[in-house]
Amino acid sequence: MKKVVITGGSGLLGPSVIKEFLDNGYEVLNVDQQLPKEKLCETIIADLTSLGEVYDVLSDADAVVHLAAVPRPFIYSNDVTFRNNVMSTYNILEAASNLGIKKAVITSSESCYGIVFAKNPIKPQYVPLDEDHPRLPQDSYGLSKIVNEENAEMIHNRTGMQVVSLRIGNVITPETYKDFPSFIHDPEVRKTIVWSYIDARDAAKAYRLAVEKDGLGAVALNVAADNSSMDMKSSELMASVYPDVEIRGELTGYETLYSNKKAKELLDWQPVHNWRDYVKVD
Repeated sequence: MKKVVITGGSGLLGPSVIKEFLDNGYEVLNVDQQLPKEKLCETIIADLTSLGEVYDVLSDADAVVHLAAVPRPFIYSNDVTFRNNVMSTYNILEAASNLGIKKAVITSSESCYGIVFAKNPIKPQYVPLDEDHPRLPQDSYGLSKIVNEENAEMIHNRTGMQVVSLRIGNVITPETYKDFPSFIHDPEVRKTIVWSYIDARDAAKAYRLAVEKDGLGAVALNVAADNSSMDMKSSELMASVYPDVEIRGELTGYETLYSNKKAKELLDWQPVHNWRDYVKVD
């Protein structure tokens, strides 16, 4: 049995990721600053901005999945958000590589593209928005995610450790599907995330596959459902909100505008949860 350390397992996405690894035969240690609502595995309280504490919690791990972070901008001051997210990720990768851990998965974000939290609004330069799209954040949270991806490149270049950065979009847990009727017909509400979402269970599978796959090097991957979160066709969404944005390829239905193609190809991953299976559409 392999042991995986999951940081931030007490947060929104954490329980789904923990369950995914447990259900597939892993020993799991959750490392967080708070105890989880439901005990799924052992939890250690630790400060990940302390390199010594990180060495301690990773000491006998085979892989590490790093979810822990300030989860969005404007919760704390900009410098606190940046310092926490960057230093915790640096410490995780530094300690893991020096301890001989060969696989790490870190949590990046769609916010690195800069559209989500922009003070000066910007549009996507094209859709589907893929990993090659320019990253233009205007906040310290989005910037921290870019720095973390560069950190992953550095660690891989130095040690050969595989580090996959998952650019997670809007995480939806099963109990939050009840909120969908409030926005599925209003294209303005979720335009800055190009109407994307990802079920927490599908995201969890992507984390596990990113640990199990070999030869990925240092790579960043978008993670999104196959369909948009809207009850409007994707071509109609674009015509309504972004009429002058380039559309690459053909839009025929409700397909995602936050491309998950690369993750599906490299991880052999397939999201299976569609909001329409949980929400009654009039």
